[in-house]
Amino acid sequence: MSGVTGAGRKANIPLLFAECNESVRAYGMTGHRHTPEIEQELAVAAGIGTLQVNFIPHLVPVSRGIHSTITAFDTAKTTPEALQNALEQAYVDEPFVRVLPFGNAADTKHVTMTNMCEIGCTMDERTGRVIVSSAIDNLTKGAAGQAIQNFNIVCGYAEDAGLL
Repeated sequence: MSGVTGAGRKANIPLLFAECNESVRAYGMTGHRHTPEIEQELAVAAGIGTLQVNFIPHLVPVSRGIHSTITAFDTAKTTPEALQNALEQAYVDEPFVRVLPFGNAADTKHVTMTNMCEIGCTMDERTGRVIVSSAIDNLTKGAAGQAIQNFNIVCGYAEDAGLL
């Protein structure tokens, strides 16, 4: 789910806040421009050749923020503790990622005006699925914050320089 600023600054009537207020709608339901990179990076993370996902973003009537809810089949039959530990270990050295306690969902309200990514997970034993949610402020953690963070890393500065 993306706030109205996620579409950039183009003057497009369906993207005006007055047009999308009190409404939620899907867009780019097939062939979204970010689908190839999502599939590529998930395949790398999974250690497999290729995979396919459905990526269906939704426009929501907020000024800033992106919230994602991702589900996957729990084919490894993992435990809640192992899942939580995997998230915590993956992000232990990441200063701008806040891993939530198991069962808690990310909330855009808690990352607004920050360079933070909030991420949480749970399991639905009934359906055999793992559920991960994440939230960022698309204006701060979006391209601007990422650019500064990457610049800091490449140039040898503290990763959080200028971002706190």
